[in-house]
Amino acid sequence: MNFPAASTVDWEIPPQNRKQHQSCTPDGVFEPQYQREMYSLFFDSAPDPVMAIDHEGRILRANSQATRQFGYSHEELLGEPVYTLIPGCDSIAFGRHCEVHRNPGFRPMNGGVVMLALRKDGKEFCVHVHLGPVLTKSGVVYFAIVRNLGDREAALRARRHLEFEQTVAGLSAKFINLSPECVDKEITSGLEVLCDALGTDRANFGLIEPATGDILCTHQWTREGIPPFGQRLLKGFLPWLEHLITRGETVLCERPSDLPPEASREREYMEAIGLKSSLVVSFRVAGRLAGGMGTGSFRNHYHWDRPIISRVQDVAHMFANAVERKRAAEDLRSALAEVSQLKNKLERENIYLREEIKLEFSHSKIVGDSAAIRAVLKKAELVSETDSAVLILGETGTGKELISRTIHDLSRRKNHHMVKVNCAALPSTLIESELFGREKGAFTGALSREIGRFELADNSTIFLDEIGELPVDLQSKLLRVLQEGEFERLGSSRTMRVDVRVIAATSRNLSGMVKEGKFREDLFYRLNVFPICVPPLRERLEDIPALVWHVLEDLGRRMGRKIEGVDANTMRAFQTYSWPGNARELRNVIERNLILNRGLIFRAELSELGLDNRGGLRRLNEVEREYLGHVLDSTQWRVRGHGGAADVTGLKATTLEARMKKLGIRRPR
Repeated sequence: MNFPAASTVDWEIPPQNRKQHQSCTPDGVFEPQYQREMYSLFFDSAPDPVMAIDHEGRILRANSQATRQFGYSHEELLGEPVYTLIPGCDSIAFGRHCEVHRNPGFRPMNGGVVMLALRKDGKEFCVHVHLGPVLTKSGVVYFAIVRNLGDREAALRARRHLEFEQTVAGLSAKFINLSPECVDKEITSGLEVLCDALGTDRANFGLIEPATGDILCTHQWTREGIPPFGQRLLKGFLPWLEHLITRGETVLCERPSDLPPEASREREYMEAIGLKSSLVVSFRVAGRLAGGMGTGSFRNHYHWDRPIISRVQDVAHMFANAVERKRAAEDLRSALAEVSQLKNKLERENIYLREEIKLEFSHSKIVGDSAAIRAVLKKAELVSETDSAVLILGETGTGKELISRTIHDLSRRKNHHMVKVNCAALPSTLIESELFGREKGAFTGALSREIGRFELADNSTIFLDEIGELPVDLQSKLLRVLQEGEFERLGSSRTMRVDVRVIAATSRNLSGMVKEGKFREDLFYRLNVFPICVPPLRERLEDIPALVWHVLEDLGRRMGRKIEGVDANTMRAFQTYSWPGNARELRNVIERNLILNRGLIFRAELSELGLDNRGGLRRLNEVEREYLGHVLDSTQWRVRGHGGAADVTGLKATTLEARMKKLGIRRPR
């Protein structure tokens, strides 16, 4: 029910109660007669008590419903303070409401909470009160609409439920992110809050031990002057109650005399300590019956209604889940402590093993555990901590690039991309601009500026593969970069400075090339600061099983194949073959046979390696001649280019041609 908030009503306020207001109507302004009649009609015919009140809370006018429901005559109410009828609406509360709600419109007093009203004969009833300002010619008048809620007990019960809901919500907000260290303290504090909200005097929280089924009281709170619950273990103390809790039931007792005959121990206990009412609820955690929580009153017989019981169960679940989270955190902390202790023990007792494991995991791309390959990896680890130039020596297919990547990945430059240049794959006319860059117009066809590989590798690592193929006229420029970190772009006179770590690799004999005048001696010594020689596969045959499985898993993933085993004859033959093409040849052989072999067990055609089905050996020259002849036949005797015999075998074209000549292999007419 709303009043027009801004209208002016011609009701006189007694002179002694008048107070000028900034919004008052100027003197001499009177409302038409019909408007006064409309307000009077509305005021007197309203179905609820309605009273006009001045700013001090005194009644100026009351309608017939007000006089009837409060039992006073109209004359008796005039000038009386409103708190005579509604004690909660005293001058302080009334003033605070008026101060907060200055704007027009009716609003509930006390936030809509139920208030007690008092009749002339002393009887109480429950009400809701709404207040709102109305402007009259003499000032502002406050209208109070009083809604009779009837039965006091029902209203008080609704109020108690509302307050208890607010208590549960507050506990829930506290427990939702509670740290494990605070759980025990906050459960005890929560039991006190629960008792205050319910009006009880003692509360207990207990857990069922999974191993024994016993109920242990783990937390309790007792009001001052009330006997505490002295039993830590419930077993045998209150057997009827214990039985019902372990069945997951709720046990409520409004008075000891209500207990059944089988609860004689419980009745005697309640009468002996003066416990008048009690409630015990059970709770579950993750579907498992976990314990019970109880509360009792020593002052009054308590009526436990269903909504209250349900919310008490919610609080018990809240506490139980907090205990479970604490237990899980403690278990995890214990497990981590054991792991840390074991780790420390292993570090003390197995330092060599720790170093071995570190080496293995640091080079996950390098497969093998032979002494030869581990010595190479150890050197790579040592030199990675420096910026020294590295020269990696080894036959084609031995994994020189993998070693270079390992050095880079372990160095301080690992966060920058390693730049790779294959000196054998670039035409001699373009290699200078490729390495050092060029300016626009540096030569015919140079239509734009191009950044070289050394600029790209600034603050990183550059890997120069097959460094022995670098033209002699560029070797001096490379030497300058190594010594001074300086170079000029092709077609430019501006000196560029870079910070580049150089790793070079070659399958050629550089010292022999120095003697022949094909490689600068000063460049050789500048590169040969820290040489690493990668052993050929024939010198680490014990690594072949691991290599075979590594390649099978990699290729199987790419082809959508799963291999469950390797034929014993195949593995034995692989370990007796000399592998002139090293790991690259091994991969090619496995890939070719994996395409042909569709079973779960990998088998290789051994004749292509010059071996019989039992892995028997033949002369090395015969094996090489037969193998190279087979490859050349498959490529129509094309040696160079993509897909040529050199590409298939992993050999340089010049190396392959030299071997063909040595073995007397000629193209058939």
